[in-house]
Amino acid sequence: MAGCGNGNGTGNRTVFNINLEDGLTSLDPAFARNQNALWMDNQLYNGLVQINDSLKSVPCIAKTWDISTDGLQYTFHLRNNVFFHNDPLFPQGKGRRCVAADFAYSFGRLIDPKVASSGSWIFSDKVDGKQAFIAQNDSTFIIRLKQPFPPLLSLLTAQYCSVVPHEVVEHYGKDFRSHPIGTGPFKFKYWKEREVLVLLKNEHYWEKDNNGQPLPHLDAVKAGFISDKQTAFMEFIKGDLDFFNGIDGSYRDDILTKAGKLTSKYRGKFVMNIRPYLNTEYLGILIDTNIAIVRRSPLKMLKIRQAINYAIDKQKMIKYLRNSIGTPGYAGFIPQGMPGFDGKQVAGYSYNPEKARRLLAEAGFPNGHNLPEIVLNTTTTYRDLIEYIQGELDRVNIKTRVEVTQGASLRELIAKNGVNFFRGSWIADYPDGENYLSVFYSKNKIPFGPNYTGFNNKQFDRLFEQTYRVNNDSARYALYRKMDNLVMSQSPVVVLYYDKLVNLYQNNISGYAKNAQNLLVLKRVRKGN
Repeated sequence: MAGCGNGNGTGNRTVFNINLEDGLTSLDPAFARNQNALWMDNQLYNGLVQINDSLKSVPCIAKTWDISTDGLQYTFHLRNNVFFHNDPLFPQGKGRRCVAADFAYSFGRLIDPKVASSGSWIFSDKVDGKQAFIAQNDSTFIIRLKQPFPPLLSLLTAQYCSVVPHEVVEHYGKDFRSHPIGTGPFKFKYWKEREVLVLLKNEHYWEKDNNGQPLPHLDAVKAGFISDKQTAFMEFIKGDLDFFNGIDGSYRDDILTKAGKLTSKYRGKFVMNIRPYLNTEYLGILIDTNIAIVRRSPLKMLKIRQAINYAIDKQKMIKYLRNSIGTPGYAGFIPQGMPGFDGKQVAGYSYNPEKARRLLAEAGFPNGHNLPEIVLNTTTTYRDLIEYIQGELDRVNIKTRVEVTQGASLRELIAKNGVNFFRGSWIADYPDGENYLSVFYSKNKIPFGPNYTGFNNKQFDRLFEQTYRVNNDSARYALYRKMDNLVMSQSPVVVLYYDKLVNLYQNNISGYAKNAQNLLVLKRVRKGN
C-alpha cells in the first residue's frame, strides 16, 4: 500500500478508487462469473481479441487472424512483445513472453472437468476436446471447430478467454485465485478479502495510446468492498471514490429527475454517463402446450399474449419508475446497443389499449368476462415494476395476481417449467445477437439450454442454424432481425425495456470506456488534480 500514496492522485501518483459492492471470490479468469470478477480480470489479463466501444472485436494479443473458407479453422498470429507480469516462479523473477502454447493451455483449462470452470460453456459443443487448440509455433495459434460458429470472435472477448501462464497456475492450483499473473495493464499487488484490493501499473505493458504514449496512464487501482450502495454513493460524493456504477431505486429520485437528468443538488458536481446496456428486461410466458400448466392457462392463446403486449404503457413506466433510464421495448428481444440492432425493422408492440381489448374479445373474453386470473411471478426487487404492469393489465380487464418469490427459488421454478408468467432479464454473455436468439432455439429448451418459454418454431430453427453458415456480419444481422420478427409474432415474451447504464465519474477523470457491455476498461483512464 505504501506505493499507492494517499489514493487521491497526489504525490505524483494517480490512484483510481473504486468500490466492488458485491465482493469478489476469485481473480482466476476461469471463474469470471460476475461483474466484479470481470472488471478486475479485465485489468489483469488479455485475450486474443478485445472489444472496442462499438462492441467490435479488434486485435489484442492476436495482431491478425485468418478464417478458413469453411469457417472451421481460425488461425491467430500473435504479437511477440507481450510478457507476463514478473513473478518469482519465472527465471530471474522476470515475466516471460506469452506464446501460442499459453493459449492452448488456457483454453484447454476452460474445458477441463477437473478445473470445473464456470466458463466451460464457451467452447461447449464447439470443439472436440483439447486437441482443438493448436500451438503451431510460438506466434501461431489455431482453433478448430466442429461446426462453423461466426460469433466466435465476439465470444473470445469474454474474460474467460484470458491467457494465463501454466507454471504459475500449476504451482498455486486453486490458490491462483489470489495469486493472479497475467499480461494486462495492471498487476496484482495486494488483496485482503472483503476489505481492499490493490493493483499496480504494469511498467512493461505492450499497448500504447493513440499518441504513442505507453499504457496505462494510472499508477494504481484501489478497490474497496462497501456492500451498502447508499454508503458507497456517499463515499463517491465525498470524493473518496472516483467512479460509481448504477443508481439504486431507494435514492434514484434524489439524483435523477424523471427526465433522467441530474437534479440541481448534484448538477456540475460530477460527470454522469448514460448509454445503452446489453440487457433486455422482459416478461416470459411459458407456451409449450406439452406442459400441463400451459394447457390450463389462457396464456396458451396467442391473442391473449398479444393483448398483454399492447396493454402496457412502457414509456410511462420508464419515466416514473426508472427516471427515464431505459428505452421502451417496442422492437424485438435483441436490445438497443447490440451491433445490428434496428428497431424499425423488427415489429414489436407499441402501447395500444384499445387493440388489447379487441384482441381479448376476439379470444372469447369480451371485457375480460370469464377470463381466469393470471399469476405473474417476480422477486422483491421488481415488485414496483410488476405492480405497475398489474395495474395496466387491469385497465384492459386482464386480472392478474402478483406472486413475490425469493430470487433463487424463482429461478429454480422457471428452470423446471413451474411457472407460466415471470419477469426475466437477459444480459449479453458476448456482443452478438445470436446470444439473445439462442433463448428461443428449440434445442435449447430447458434443461438443455436457456429456452425458458418453450418456444418452438421450425422456421426459426432453420434460420438459426443457417446463421452459422453466414460469415458476413450484415447478412447475419438481417437473418437475426427476421428471427426476432418471428419471435415477436408469437409473443412468448413481453419486451419491457432495453436497459441503460448509469456511470458516475469525478470531474477530474477522463478516458473512460463507453461500451454497452458495462466492461470496465481502465488502461486509458487519466486522473487530473
